[in-house]
Amino acid sequence: MLPAPGLPHSIDSPDMRRAGRELLSLALIDARNHTLHLLGLFEQAMEKAGLVQVPQAPDVVPPAWLAGHIGWFAEWWIARNTQRAFGVECPARPTRLAAIEPMADGWWNPAQRPENQRWSPDLPGLATTKAYLLETLESTLELLERAAETDAGLYFYRLALFHEDLRGEQLIVMAQTLGLSLGAELPPAGATREPLLMPATRWRLGLAAGEGSGFGFAQECGVLEEDVPEFEIDAQPVTWQQFVEFVDDGGYDHEAFWSPAGWAWLQAEGRRAPRHVEQVGAAHQGIGGSVLQRRFGVATRAAGQQSAMHVSWWEADAWARWSGRRLATEAEWEIAAHGAARRGFRWGEVQEWTAGTVRAWPGFRADPWSAGGEFDPQAAWGKARVLRGSSFATRARMRSMRWRGFALPARDEMFVGFRTCAI
Repeated sequence: MLPAPGLPHSIDSPDMRRAGRELLSLALIDARNHTLHLLGLFEQAMEKAGLVQVPQAPDVVPPAWLAGHIGWFAEWWIARNTQRAFGVECPARPTRLAAIEPMADGWWNPAQRPENQRWSPDLPGLATTKAYLLETLESTLELLERAAETDAGLYFYRLALFHEDLRGEQLIVMAQTLGLSLGAELPPAGATREPLLMPATRWRLGLAAGEGSGFGFAQECGVLEEDVPEFEIDAQPVTWQQFVEFVDDGGYDHEAFWSPAGWAWLQAEGRRAPRHVEQVGAAHQGIGGSVLQRRFGVATRAAGQQSAMHVSWWEADAWARWSGRRLATEAEWEIAAHGAARRGFRWGEVQEWTAGTVRAWPGFRADPWSAGGEFDPQAAWGKARVLRGSSFATRARMRSMRWRGFALPARDEMFVGFRTCAI
């Protein structure tokens, strides 16, 4: 069974989901500084690339818009929300006060500013955006000083923190998509280990409602208990060396390795390798295969032991079929992460696709902020695939074994890979 988390001792702890006012204040300042730092790096990278503005591309929004949205989100749910003290019980449409910036809703509210209008010249520049970020942080911190030290009282402050951390990782992903360097580095490739055998157990997924349970994203709430038979799981995500063997064996050419939907996606995309891969060498070259992948605009030779990255769920599923294995389930991933760390279970380089689609667990309750928004799990039930773990670009406090992300199976712009289990 999953042990109860403790109280955090630093702003980098995954237990920040249970943080009180003091650590939350420090973490919110840290998150805002990180956002401003990333904005500065984006400016420098664009100047170096000779760009006046960020080019429009799929899965990309202007960094200045995203930054303004971060400040708007915090103000929308904290300073302007007269019913914030109710926490997760707050209505989805509470009564609200006016914004610090009169144009804030028109500029940064996604409901009023759809994606195709976020490039408009009528949006404010970086100077105005940065000033708004500082003003909204100040008001958030002032209100936090008077907030009740309860899960309900601190709910929206924790939400604002983790929302900003998610958006920070999105900024780094966008830099990769655009080929701009922000100085992010992949960790050195770790040693590969043999698959791990895990004993049968009963496991509880999710988060039960109640005071003291801490913060949870909507898709993490509710509880599912299940009996998990003995299983064998990869000690690390599938590596480039392993993925090259699939390519060499005609993995992208044989329909038998793909699900019908995956094969249809492959034909539509014309894909011959994961996203950003420019060259896939053959295993007979004597180095176990070679991958040349563009990282932040620079063609880089990937180490064979590094986790395969920018892989869609369809590609992950095809590799598993080809290898005679299967993608790990959520429960298997979580059991191994908790119980096999000392035996070599490694995670944190890439987010990882799992076998299942995102679905509600018993006791699920919609939260006030995600319904109908970009992170609404209910719109994704049965369609999006579940992501577990974290990537090298994830803030340390977001690296929770409980984190449950989700994305449609064709998504591959994130730093995402996968691991498998024996059938």
